[in-house]
Amino acid sequence: MQLLKNSNEREVLRFLETRPVQTVVMTSFIQDNGIENKSNRGKFYGYRNASGALEGVALIGHTTLIEARSADALRAFAQAARVSETPIHIMMSDGKTIDTFWQYYADDNRQPRLTCNELLFELEFPFLVQECKWNVRHAKAEELVGVAEAHAEVAFIESGIDPMLRDREGFLKRTLRRIEQKRTFVVYEGDKLVFKADIVAETADVIYLEGIYVSPEFRGQGVASSCLSKLSLDLLERVEHICLLSNVDFKSAHRSFLKAGYKNTDCSTTVFV
Repeated sequence: MQLLKNSNEREVLRFLETRPVQTVVMTSFIQDNGIENKSNRGKFYGYRNASGALEGVALIGHTTLIEARSADALRAFAQAARVSETPIHIMMSDGKTIDTFWQYYADDNRQPRLTCNELLFELEFPFLVQECKWNVRHAKAEELVGVAEAHAEVAFIESGIDPMLRDREGFLKRTLRRIEQKRTFVVYEGDKLVFKADIVAETADVIYLEGIYVSPEFRGQGVASSCLSKLSLDLLERVEHICLLSNVDFKSAHRSFLKAGYKNTDCSTTVFV
């Protein structure tokens, strides 16, 4: 196993591009920040087989992301995670890979604080576009606090932790960066935030959405499905696939995603440490 450097970027991206949807977040981090950057809030590692070919790539840090194509790679990444300089809060991988990773990582019978089984939803052409009366637009910097509070509410429902309380300054900084990158989309009625969605990761082929929010007084009115459908139609002008994850228990959200044209294609597991 090796600590990856910026000089490994081309090789790593070639490795990740064979599964573009499942690796969109890692790929986007590398394209946005490079392999060696504090904004990744962790370090990238690679695992090579006896012939020197990559068998796995992982970002080990605050959000730990695993793409391991052998048991040896998964075990090596778990050992690296045990001594991570950056405290680990979240571990993610597709399918049940993260369950095995946790067994290697926590050999003292330690249990995760929370485990979330999630469904992967994907959208591509063709799909039935919903009529939308709302103006879905890019968020503005002056809307930062309201947007961040909405995103924090979604995060709290998922994880039980409010990032605005845990690290307000850092959370606001990351939210502002997405706004400045034109990756946050909103609908307002007057001064009231109605709908919000964020591009958390984007590559040449895939966009990963997160933080989809509808204000409580507008829920149950088809706002999520119509706004998401309109936004997705616009985003498909620049990528072939859009994806998002949703907790298996959030049935109402699933209905909105399906109505917007998305299809459930896979599953994922997120562990909160």
